[in-house]
Amino acid sequence: MEHPMRDQPAPAQCSTPPRGINHPDPPPSTDHNGGATAHTRSRTTRPLRFPTFANPMNCLSVERVSKRYGPRQLFKDISFGLEKGQKTAIVARNGTGKSTLLKCIAGVETPDEGTITFNKGLRIGYLDQNVSMTGTHSMVDEMLDQDEPVTNAIRAYEHAVARQVDDRTMQQAVDRMTELNAWDHEARVKSLLFRFGLRDMEQPVNTLSGGQQKRLAMAKVLINKPDVLILDEPTNHLDLNMIEQLEEELNTPNMTLLLVTHDRYFLDNVCDEIIEMEFGEFTRFKGNYSYYVEKKAQLDEVRDATQQHLRGLMRSELEWVRKMPRARGTKSKSRLDKFEEIKAQATRKFDRDDVRIEVKTERLGGKVIEARNLTKAFGSPEAPESYKPIVAHFSYSLKRGDRIGIVGPNGIGKSTFIDLLVGRLKPDQGTVSIGDTVILGTFDQLGLQQGEDKRIIEVVRDIAEMIPLNKGRTLTASALLERFLFDKEKQYQYVSTLSGGEKRRLHLCTVLMKNPNVLILDEPTNDLDIPTLNALEQFLVDLDVCLLIVSHDRFFMDKLCTKLLVFEGQGKIKEWVGSYTELREKQKEEAERARPTKTSASRTTSDSPTDPTVAAVDPTATGAKKKLTYAERLELQRIDKEMPLLEARKEELLIIMAAGGTDHHKMMEHSIELERAIKDLDRMTDRWLELSERS
Repeated sequence: MEHPMRDQPAPAQCSTPPRGINHPDPPPSTDHNGGATAHTRSRTTRPLRFPTFANPMNCLSVERVSKRYGPRQLFKDISFGLEKGQKTAIVARNGTGKSTLLKCIAGVETPDEGTITFNKGLRIGYLDQNVSMTGTHSMVDEMLDQDEPVTNAIRAYEHAVARQVDDRTMQQAVDRMTELNAWDHEARVKSLLFRFGLRDMEQPVNTLSGGQQKRLAMAKVLINKPDVLILDEPTNHLDLNMIEQLEEELNTPNMTLLLVTHDRYFLDNVCDEIIEMEFGEFTRFKGNYSYYVEKKAQLDEVRDATQQHLRGLMRSELEWVRKMPRARGTKSKSRLDKFEEIKAQATRKFDRDDVRIEVKTERLGGKVIEARNLTKAFGSPEAPESYKPIVAHFSYSLKRGDRIGIVGPNGIGKSTFIDLLVGRLKPDQGTVSIGDTVILGTFDQLGLQQGEDKRIIEVVRDIAEMIPLNKGRTLTASALLERFLFDKEKQYQYVSTLSGGEKRRLHLCTVLMKNPNVLILDEPTNDLDIPTLNALEQFLVDLDVCLLIVSHDRFFMDKLCTKLLVFEGQGKIKEWVGSYTELREKQKEEAERARPTKTSASRTTSDSPTDPTVAAVDPTATGAKKKLTYAERLELQRIDKEMPLLEARKEELLIIMAAGGTDHHKMMEHSIELERAIKDLDRMTDRWLELSERS
């Protein structure tokens, strides 16, 4: 396909091109994943055969970069730049090469064509999507094991002391330590680890959980104070409190940030620019995620209207082509060329291949899952340093229609609690009973437990050749895979060749094809792209099933969960009725009220959880509703935007109705719409007054 900006190269190279500029074509392919690195570099690949237009204000310039694996083109002629302090996210479907692009920019991989240039002397930090630490050394040793000026100076000094070198060499080592302010570097390392909730600093890194390893990798990057930070799915495996803390770390004004993430609240709170890779185009939106969603919807409407116009033009031109005389003069040839251009644009495919999820829901009886006096701990009470209570004397009945979120810091036992409920783990005391009508579907962090050496179609056919749907319909295994965006050609690829997001999508397919009526989702959003997340959310909103969700994705939790089970530590679990955002607002208000009484607070510190997501919450506490919650503030902002639009539409309809018309059917539609607009305005006005009084 011809590059849409090929005739206008200069704007495509700008650091901040006009909003909505389209860039080259990156056809879908597989992301390639790999730990955390930080380095300084200025990297150039194959010389270009055309002039470049790098903006001297950029601290990073990416110019005409292309990459392919074998016959598959991941991306082609990508160009953009980042200025100091800019915070940019790349949004695209799984398999379009987002991770590979970040690797090329970080210097982990080499692009086939183009240049990637950082300003001289900048420190570059890179965090990979997948972090795997296998050594037996401590967390502190891992932090110090870096090829960085400070750590190199420390090693040189320790070597000089151990070898008892001459005075001149020792003085050089001491001077270098002083120059780099390295004498207290280990103290800074330990302070940062503590802030990231990693307190047992001598613990071997190979014994850390996935979330702990991700936090350690993030700390390892941040300790070097990079000028440009490149992050691939930084929120994966982090708990909700750590994500909020990471947002604060990244909102440093001078830090330049380029990231890929599916966390929509994170995108809203951190990023000031979104780059979208879609339909072979590279589009920039100068705003956060909410701005991107709004503007993208407007651009889609304009594009669809333009294409409709082009299709009409193509039909009229086609009539001329058919009637055109055989003898073609210069004018005829020119018009024929114009027709071909119109045809190419009018027939261009813009339909989104969204995941289409459908299940046959079976009847669910009154009894779903009941836990009675459930108790589980690891270790022995006689050895307090290794004793870890997960749940203590917990009783709860999951009812039909419940949509419950589970929150708490990493390592507190949320996944273990799920294992107890589904029978993968036996409790020390108590029982778990599951109703006779329950068909359980579990989408967990472990993913597909087998099948790396199998083809995609074989994994699904091992479960069922035909999948029953509602109203007696059936679906073949191949047709089901197509709904999950695995086309017939891709279905015969091996599972081992899929990206992390594609494997998660396949795992989701294998869970839902069993038509469950109770869904337990343990970190379901990890590695899923935003379009798949939106489809999954809408499916779950409409689905009449019980939901039990463990997730760090605040957007996902707020949209789906009406209750929370809050893990407080030491086996304590409390119920909260409301959303996660409302819980956090409540906790912040309580923390604000408690701040003046530091003396009393210090007496209870040893018994209190360290994570604000597990603070004890009394839903009936007085004063909780004096201020607007975060969700209510968002609602007020939304009403402020929507009311003028609705008022304008009401006035427009009144003018139309007053003018009359001969199309009675159309007039009836306008009358119904006007009545609905008036009711909506009344409702919104009442709500606006209610919220405004408390704002």
